[in-house]
Amino acid sequence: MANNILVIRLSSLGDVILTAPVYKNLKAHWPDCRISVLVKPAFAGIVAGMPGVDEVIPFTGLPGALRRIRSRGFTHLLDLHGNFRSWLIRQLCAVPQVSVYRKDALTRRLFVFLRLPFPTLERHNVERYLAALDTWHVPVRERWLNLGDYGDGRATASCPPSGANVLILQSAWLGDSLLTLPLARDLKSILPDCRVTVLTLPKSAALFTDSPHVDEVVLDDKRGIHRGLRGTWRLAQDLRRRKFDLALIPHRSLRSAILARLSDIPRRIGSAASAGRWLLTDAVPFTWLMHDLERNLALLQPLKPDIRPRPDESVFVTRDDKATQTIDMRLRDEGVALQDRLVGLHPGSVWATKRWLPERFAALALGLRAEGLRVVLVGGKGDRELCGRIARDGGALDWSGRTDLMELKALMGRMVLFVTNDSGPMHMATGMGVPALALFGPTTRELGFFPYGTGHRVVEKDLSCRPCSLHGTKTCPAGHFLCMRLITTEEVLANALEMVAGQGQPSSRGSRSSLPERTR
Repeated sequence: MANNILVIRLSSLGDVILTAPVYKNLKAHWPDCRISVLVKPAFAGIVAGMPGVDEVIPFTGLPGALRRIRSRGFTHLLDLHGNFRSWLIRQLCAVPQVSVYRKDALTRRLFVFLRLPFPTLERHNVERYLAALDTWHVPVRERWLNLGDYGDGRATASCPPSGANVLILQSAWLGDSLLTLPLARDLKSILPDCRVTVLTLPKSAALFTDSPHVDEVVLDDKRGIHRGLRGTWRLAQDLRRRKFDLALIPHRSLRSAILARLSDIPRRIGSAASAGRWLLTDAVPFTWLMHDLERNLALLQPLKPDIRPRPDESVFVTRDDKATQTIDMRLRDEGVALQDRLVGLHPGSVWATKRWLPERFAALALGLRAEGLRVVLVGGKGDRELCGRIARDGGALDWSGRTDLMELKALMGRMVLFVTNDSGPMHMATGMGVPALALFGPTTRELGFFPYGTGHRVVEKDLSCRPCSLHGTKTCPAGHFLCMRLITTEEVLANALEMVAGQGQPSSRGSRSSLPERTR
C-alpha cells in the first residue's frame, strides 16, 4: 500500500513557502505516496500549487481538522510546526509513523521578530524541515526553490486589456538589470501586443535598448536630475503623462514603489519583500532560496499563475553583429586569431571583499597561457589599476575600461570560458551561454545571484561567517578574509582547464534544470 502522508504547517506565508522542497523529496523517494497538507485557509491556494501536494486540508479549527484527518487513514505524519496545537493533533490522530521538525527557538524568534525574509534564516529553516525526513530515511535531493514550486494553485489569470502599456521599473545594479531581461521577454509571450517600457539607470540603458522585447527606455537619473524628492516627483509626472496600465516592479526599493504609485498606474505588481509593499496592488511571495531571475519571472504569476521557466530561460542576452565585427578586428590587431581559444578574467567588484586576490588572478593567467589559451582581462574604468597590475604579472591582454556594454557582449561571444568574481558581468556571460567559473566569497547561493543554468561552476568555501552581507563589504567583518584566501590558484586553474576541455556540447547550456557545479 502506498504511503499516505499528512504534513502540518500552520504558520505564516514565508514559512509555508519554505516547505516546498520537503514535498519534492518525499515524492522523489516514494513516487506513489499521497501527500496532504494541513495549512491555514489563507495559504491553501499557495500550497495547492506546489509540486507533489495531492490535497490541501484548510485548518478551520481543531475539531474539524481532527475529523478530516481521522477519515483519511494516514500512515505517516510530518509535523513541521512543532507547537502545542500540532502536538495535540499528533496525539489525538494516532498516525503510526510520526516525525517532528525540531525548531531552533532563538532562530525562529529572530525570524518572526524581524518579519522579513533573510537568506541565512530561510536556509536554516529549510535545513531543519529536511532534517525531519531523516526519521524515515528519506534522502535529500532538493534543497532549493524554483519558479513553480509555489503559487496560488486556485488563482485565475487577470490580464490587462489588449495593447496594454506596461512599465518595468529596474534601477539597480548591472546584474539586476541583466536578470530583468527574461521578465520582458516572457511578458511579451504572455501579452504579445503589449508595449513595454523600462525605467532604468543611464549606465544600464543600452542593455534594454538592445533588447527586442523592450519598446522604449526611460532614464532614471537618480543621481542627477531625478535626485531627491523634487527629482522623484518630476520623474513621476513624466511617467504619469505616458498613461501606463500596468507596472512590474522587480526593484524592491521604497522609491520604486512610490514612483509607480505617484505615476497613477492602476495596477502595480511587485514583491511581498518590497519596502513599499503597501503601495502595490499585487504582492507576489518572495523567497531568498530562488534565483533572482526566477524571482523576477514570479511577478508574472498574477497574469499567468502557471508560469514556468522556458527550456532556454538561461540564455537571454542577444549579440550585436556590428559590435562583433569591431571586436574581431580589435582582437586581430592584438594578435588574437579567430581560432585562438580566449578566456576572460574579471577580477574587479565594487565591494573589496568580493575580489579574489590579484596575485592569484595573475598566476591563473600564467597557468592558462601555459596551456595554449589566450587571456583577456575585462572591467570598468575603475578597474584599470587592478587589471593593469594583473596583466603585467600574468601576461594577459588588458581590456579594462576599453569596452562599452555592447562591445563587452561581443567580446564575451569569443570566449570559451569566463572566470569571475560574483558580479554583473558574470550574469552577462551566463545569459549568453558562455561557461562561467565564479569565485564566491562573502556572498552565497541563497542570495539568488549564482550563475544561472548548466555548464557553470562555483568555487567557494564552507564557512560559518558566510554570507556576511547581501552585497559584500569594504573589509572583512571577521578580519581574516578566509572566504577568498582559502580559494587557491591550483583549484581554480584545475576547474578552468576541466571546463575548457569538456566543451563541445553547447546544447546543454540552455537549460536551468540543474544548479551550477560547486567545488569546495
